[in-house]
Amino acid sequence: MDNQLFVLFGGSGDLAKRKIIPALYNLFLNGKMPERFAVLSLSRKPMSRESYQEFIVQSVQEFSRNAGDVVDKARQFAKHMHYLSFDAREPNDYRRLKTTLEDIEMANHLPQNRIFYLSMAPDLFEQVALYLKEYGVTQNSGWRRLIIEKPFGHDLASAEALNERISSAFQEHEVYRIDHYLGKEMVQNIEVLRFANSIFEPLWNNRYISNVQITSSELVGVENRFGYYEQAGALRDMVQNHMLQLLMMVAMEPPSRLNTEAVRDEKVKVLRSLRKFDSSDVTQYIVRGQYSSGEFGVHPLVGYLDESGIDPHSTTETFIAAKVFVDNFRWAGVPFFIRTGKRLNRKETKIVIEFKNLPERLYFNQNGKLLTNLLTIHVHPTEGISLQLNGKSPEQDGVASPISIDFSQETKDLPEAYERLIFDAMRDDSTFFTRWDEVKLAWKWIDPISQSFANGHPLNLYKSGSSGPKEAEELLRTDGHTWW
Repeated sequence: MDNQLFVLFGGSGDLAKRKIIPALYNLFLNGKMPERFAVLSLSRKPMSRESYQEFIVQSVQEFSRNAGDVVDKARQFAKHMHYLSFDAREPNDYRRLKTTLEDIEMANHLPQNRIFYLSMAPDLFEQVALYLKEYGVTQNSGWRRLIIEKPFGHDLASAEALNERISSAFQEHEVYRIDHYLGKEMVQNIEVLRFANSIFEPLWNNRYISNVQITSSELVGVENRFGYYEQAGALRDMVQNHMLQLLMMVAMEPPSRLNTEAVRDEKVKVLRSLRKFDSSDVTQYIVRGQYSSGEFGVHPLVGYLDESGIDPHSTTETFIAAKVFVDNFRWAGVPFFIRTGKRLNRKETKIVIEFKNLPERLYFNQNGKLLTNLLTIHVHPTEGISLQLNGKSPEQDGVASPISIDFSQETKDLPEAYERLIFDAMRDDSTFFTRWDEVKLAWKWIDPISQSFANGHPLNLYKSGSSGPKEAEELLRTDGHTWW
């Protein structure tokens, strides 16, 4: 891996404290950082380098998966950290940034290889990219890369405008649009599970699969993200990126080879095959919900409209369930059911592959039918795979009963999503980052749904601590299915 300088915009923010800094520290602890490196954090907060290094140690102690190994190692890591008080809207600060980068590189004998990580408000993305170019910060003799957090625009038009600005300063292969779901162990494992196992790939089609269910549910409400969430809602916050990424990983064709562009090409083909919705389709195939007051156990929970900072007349959705189709040869006729929401009764992200029942059944349980074979990929918080089969019941001779084969990853020592993705960016592997045509096609699919919502698509209330609106159950029941 090349020696390099990591430039972190928003270096004192919540994402940096909870995810990015612990990820860098874990890479350092496991010997995955370059032989020579430095990190320059930028933030508006006035702070000395020594004070920031103490902030680093505290961040590692509180949020690193290797928190038990801290103190001495954390202070060794903190020595690589530099800090610059910086206002992203102030042109003169970019001149200071250029000088500071050159001074750090000279002092640490670093080539001018630079990663710029934008962990900041999305309305600053365009301006930062333009100013980095205008004031010569990206005119370095080595390589440069830009890691950018979601949201990448709020619709197709804004995404295209943002991409145009960023493209004036960085080439496409230098832009790493990060989606942390793609850094999760079991999401990356989908490829291997499918394409390295002969018991699955021959069955991975509409002849054997009844439906696919992708769920990402949260216990928490909007919390302190109300400013962003009121503009985004569950559709833009979760479906446009995370949920569609999971769908692409499940539905993609085998790539011609295991390299970056071949994998991304197959993911893009899935988006091109997604059935587009008009206004009548949205009403039929998408359920939109918003949490009301309720309880989780003995704890009362307020409704979305009673959350601090929320417009009491807001129609922002906190829950989405959808029935979508991938109209290609492999998946024709197979419904993909996706759902995501806040303030639900459990925290989990999983993918359930439900196989078709046998046409002739010799064995029946007490309800008159065999249970369905299910392959469940557990993404979060547990990571693993379970396979539900039917076997002979030892208590009842000749009666079939469900058995489960389970594999669970030991999550304690596994690299976290940000750790994997930052490591990939450092070594120039963009396989699990989002390419521009993925973003563009996702927005093309999302925008008609957003427009339908704006035109008064029904908003169904559901109690906090429940499984979501009852209309989401009906979405499957009409096809004879149920959520797993």
